[in-house]
Amino acid sequence: MRQAQALQFLTAQADQGRSVFTRRDLEKILREDRPSNRAATINRLVMDRWLLPVARGVYVYPRGLKADGRDLERIALALRRGEYSYISLESALSEWGAISQIPVGHLTVMTTGRKGIFQTPFGTIEFTHTARPVDDILANTIFDMNRPLRLAQPATAWRDLKRVGRNVEMVDRQVLAELIDEQEVGDGSG
Repeated sequence: MRQAQALQFLTAQADQGRSVFTRRDLEKILREDRPSNRAATINRLVMDRWLLPVARGVYVYPRGLKADGRDLERIALALRRGEYSYISLESALSEWGAISQIPVGHLTVMTTGRKGIFQTPFGTIEFTHTARPVDDILANTIFDMNRPLRLAQPATAWRDLKRVGRNVEMVDRQVLAELIDEQEVGDGSG
């Protein structure tokens, strides 16, 4: 496939809000007949810096990135596609204000998939496995249509932090208690 045609396909995807792709996504988008042609097209796009490899089998089309600070989440979603994943542990507790340090360039994610740490040009993604049932995950996380991953509620992030044996000393317990109380009152469960 000619590079101009491949870039048209990538730009069309970016116009629809997609800028992170697995190799399999690219193979479908680029519509090459032969596997060797698909690989050659992807390799050319990488060499010419139209595509940026960020992890094994995951690529970013930099011109399609949104300026919303959610690039690591999109990459995490691609890395564990087909699994349930949500922001938790230090990342979630920091977002809720229960940890004063803001983890810059580090995202902690609970997933029903495999654990692992991925160093990307956008930062580090740390996956921790959870065996929680899907209905428990959905009930204890928050969906925001403006972000790729769900966010653990404060009590869930705290539970996850303790369960996996992480450092709990950095958590402001008073702030955490207030957040959990507010959440329970807001849910009508308090």
